Amino acid sequence: MLSPFQDAATGVARRVILFSFLSLCLALSHSLVDTREVRAQTDDEQTVNAIFNERLTSGEMYYLLEDLCKNIGPRLSGSEGAERAVAWAKEVMEGYGFDRVYLQEVMVPHWERGEPEQVRIVDVEEGMIELRALAIGGSVPTAPAGITAPVVVVHSLEEVEEIGREAVEGKIVFYNRAFDQTVIATGPGYGGAVDQRFAGPSQAAKFGAVGVVIRSAGSDFGDAPHTGGLRYLEDVERIPAAALGYQSADRLIEALEEQPGAQLYMRLSSKWHPDALSHNVIGEIRGSERPDEIILVGGHLDSWDVAEGAHDDGAGSVHAIGVLRTFQKLGIRPRHTIRAVLFMNEENGLRGGLKYAEVAKETGERHLIALESDAGGFSPRGFGATADDEVLERFRSWLPLFPQNTISYINKGGGGADIGPLHRETGTPTIGFIPDSQRAFDYHHAPTDVFEAVNRRELELGGASIATLIYLIDKYGLKDEMAQ
Repeated sequence: MLSPFQDAATGVARRVILFSFLSLCLALSHSLVDTREVRAQTDDEQTVNAIFNERLTSGEMYYLLEDLCKNIGPRLSGSEGAERAVAWAKEVMEGYGFDRVYLQEVMVPHWERGEPEQVRIVDVEEGMIELRALAIGGSVPTAPAGITAPVVVVHSLEEVEEIGREAVEGKIVFYNRAFDQTVIATGPGYGGAVDQRFAGPSQAAKFGAVGVVIRSAGSDFGDAPHTGGLRYLEDVERIPAAALGYQSADRLIEALEEQPGAQLYMRLSSKWHPDALSHNVIGEIRGSERPDEIILVGGHLDSWDVAEGAHDDGAGSVHAIGVLRTFQKLGIRPRHTIRAVLFMNEENGLRGGLKYAEVAKETGERHLIALESDAGGFSPRGFGATADDEVLERFRSWLPLFPQNTISYINKGGGGADIGPLHRETGTPTIGFIPDSQRAFDYHHAPTDVFEAVNRRELELGGASIATLIYLIDKYGLKDEMAQ
């Protein structure tokens, strides 16, 4: 029999041994966790590197964009070009062998520009001065012979009301507010100038104007006019409206300063047609674990009719296709269904986005998140996400995985016009891709938005950045409880 002292000593020894054993187990546990974390990080780094390497070396989406721009070209909703683009996109995704490719019917507006616009200054010593102009999308035409009228210069919608009917009636209103060149991120510059385009015509018509011209909502200093959509008010007369190139707007100001009585001649032959049947084009890679949860990545297939729509939004369209193609080429089998949606009619109606949201709500589809690329094929800079703070912090924790000089921030708030209706109808979180914006509004809605304006490396870096974010969302989910 052990003495009390020996018995106590034995108990202490046993507790020491037990404590040591537990400490060893805990250490091993931490070691295993750390190892798993390191392994996961290493795996992610390897996958991200593979994504960027594939995109940069193959250039596949760049050449796909070339095909869209050069062999399809302009593709305004309702046009033959738009319908060729639908067939093209469906054929491309079927050719890649995605798990599912299909069309979603949508009725779209159909407006045509008609003959080239004629805008000139008359009653000046030079006889007349031709100006470069484009009808604003959706504008009604002038009379076949055109209109000639004095010009009144304003800088805002409010100024039209301030000067009143006596100053405006029977005249052509010239909205001369320029793009704010003092901004660094150029989006606010565009936002600060664009109201005169979409709301200016009806505002001028309220006070008896017979037509409108605007200084184009663009950041460039050349003479390429920028088109874009307008919105007529239902109870106000519709008057013709055109956008002037930057230098043409300057010529008009100079002419009016020299001869205040100079008049402007406008002739537009644009025309509205009945709504046309078109389609959103959709391709999928089906999820291996959660096939009923959809991660959407999209762009819009339509473009304005004056150029090839290379940046707006051919780039976004091939970005969306490129995510699926990259997963396919690298053998990444997603947990969730990854769906590429090429929306129709973003430019002058948003019918594709509205239809998609309507169908998603009616059928009860669950979208985990939706991302849109509609800011051009420029160098990637960041993302903006409309999601709660926990999701945002998760996204930001992945920033070290992106190569230097690509994605450096993820802002709160973001999405896209086409995925906005899905967010409003179903509450789906949204993400907007943010590339470098310095040249975006040089080309936006202008005849210069052609394939040659796109840099291959920049386009593919953007595509790789989007594919990386989609890969990480698919692997880890939006919140801890979603990842298993």
